[in-house]
Amino acid sequence: MQVSSLNEVKIYSLSCGKSLPEWLSDRKKRALQKKDVDVRRRIELIQDFEMPTVCTTIKVSKDGQYILATVVTFETLSDDYSKIVFLHNDRYIEFHSQSGFYYKTRIPKFGRDFSYHYPSCDLYFVGASSEVYRLNLEQGRYLNPLQTDAAENNVCDINSVHGLFATGTIEGRVECWDPRTRGRVGLLDCALSSVTADSEINSLPTISALKFNGALTMAVGTSTGQVLLYDLRSDKPLLVKDHQYGLPIKSVHFQDSLDLILSADSRIIKMWNKNSGKIFTSLEPEHDINDVCLYPNSGMLLTANETPKMGIYYIPVLGPAPRWCSFLDNLTEELEENPESTVYDDYKFVTKKDLENLGLTHLIGSPFLRAYMHGFFMDIRLYHKVKLMVNPFAYEEYRKDKIRQKIEETRAQRVQLKKLPKVNKELALKLIEEEEEKQRSTWKKKVKSLPNILTDDRFKVMFENPDFQVDEESEEFRLLNPLVSKISEKRKKKLRLLEQQELREQEEEEEPEGKPSDAESSESSDDEKDWVEEVRKQRRLLQQEEKVKRQERLREDQQTVLKPQFYEIKAGEEFRSFKDSATKQKLLNKTLEDRLKLEAKNGTLSVADTTVGSKQLTFTLKRSEQQKKQQEAEKLHRQERKTLRRSAGHLKSRHRRGRPFH
Repeated sequence: MQVSSLNEVKIYSLSCGKSLPEWLSDRKKRALQKKDVDVRRRIELIQDFEMPTVCTTIKVSKDGQYILATVVTFETLSDDYSKIVFLHNDRYIEFHSQSGFYYKTRIPKFGRDFSYHYPSCDLYFVGASSEVYRLNLEQGRYLNPLQTDAAENNVCDINSVHGLFATGTIEGRVECWDPRTRGRVGLLDCALSSVTADSEINSLPTISALKFNGALTMAVGTSTGQVLLYDLRSDKPLLVKDHQYGLPIKSVHFQDSLDLILSADSRIIKMWNKNSGKIFTSLEPEHDINDVCLYPNSGMLLTANETPKMGIYYIPVLGPAPRWCSFLDNLTEELEENPESTVYDDYKFVTKKDLENLGLTHLIGSPFLRAYMHGFFMDIRLYHKVKLMVNPFAYEEYRKDKIRQKIEETRAQRVQLKKLPKVNKELALKLIEEEEEKQRSTWKKKVKSLPNILTDDRFKVMFENPDFQVDEESEEFRLLNPLVSKISEKRKKKLRLLEQQELREQEEEEEPEGKPSDAESSESSDDEKDWVEEVRKQRRLLQQEEKVKRQERLREDQQTVLKPQFYEIKAGEEFRSFKDSATKQKLLNKTLEDRLKLEAKNGTLSVADTTVGSKQLTFTLKRSEQQKKQQEAEKLHRQERKTLRRSAGHLKSRHRRGRPFH
């Protein structure tokens, strides 16, 4: 049994959870009820409350004594089950009395719904046709049908106050007819009214549910998940509620005592106030819903699901429990929200594969195996005996597993080794010690602790990449850490102890010895007093090391013998003295004015005045030796060509008579 709550409204599911197997003996059931609290609290309200197949319609007789469910739909003509009309999915209509089947007839087209008009004893059938078929039970014959403007009709209902007949069409309209005159008196376009600013419509809404309440109120459900509430005096809906699932509305009911409307699609049942539209509560069953029925004058709700099993729900605020289960009012306060779980201590659930491994497939069908779900129940004592025969070493394996578990538990109680990184081990050890000291201080002073660098992803590269290894021999490190000589030696000793412990086996691990915290605190205070002396000592050591390095470099220079170095001149170039480079360097150091004067003196630069008053600057570029040689070679070549050239004057043609050739 399960309890759900929404808006402080409790809904008790009386058909949720697993029940006790039928093959259990009464003695075993009583033993389970004494032992298990959940079994003792289980309420089997209706035994075997399920149908052979899936049902689409569920109703309660008018006297509240019978619950009926069928595939398509049905209607009770009396207060009990003595007169019932069934509509089948093969166009047949069956009439049943209290003794059983009475009469069967057919309608021209497949039917989807029908209603009974008590004043005239007429049955109105709607379905895959534009006509509404009428069958008069007093005369025992069909009457002239009602011709609608729709291609097909899905649902229908008759108002119990004034007898108005309404049918819902696939075009999203509701046509209202007067049975007395057999004429249409009204037309509602529900498809257009169901489309709001917040709704998303992908197809044309059709009418899937229809229900009258009183003389002037009507609720309409659409195939796109909207519920419209109408006053028959207006063609505009009073309220439009959207289920937000986009699924067809299966059923609509009214609850008059609390002014509620109950609407259901295949996933959810919503109850909302018909005046304000505010959600009262909702219910989501574990199976898809086909139909919903309110038990008359009570707070019980029945559902026909997509499984043969029916649903029973009790909502105390809707009304009292039915008379046949009035004890629910006293038990609802004791029910808990957790679902039941049945424990079979004396039985073992096995699958067919387990039976094949045990060699017990020949017991299928015998009293030793009870079929349940996808397997079987068998006595736990028989299971242990057979398993011991099949695997005689099972106890040894069990014993080894227990010993292994004990060993792991003892290992977990030992002091865990500190896992140090491969890079900057001493820095990591220092941070670990600082973190431990910080934790001790936070335990005493209750100070909020800061994050540790070792666990921060931003600094993990510092302990993984060797490029970030701290050089303790550098001058900066030794000056910034004047007490490193004493503290590092102590830390290195502890680091060696940790490395030795990592190499040992886990069974021989020992806790590393260390000094008490008082000694460490006294040493830290002494180190702070000697801080100045340590700084001076480090400076003297650095100066001595620098002096030794200078002497070594001087000694190496004295021992080095200088040897002459020779350079090869490239082909096509001439060697010029080093004076030329010196002269060029001096020229570059002079100002631009001095360089211009020097160039003019050498004849490579000339300055002249023009007629318009401006200056004209002419200069000669310097050529390299290779350029000069190339220029001389070109000059000689041109002279040779001139000497070898022959005159072409003798090739001139003489004037001849005749027609010129073109």
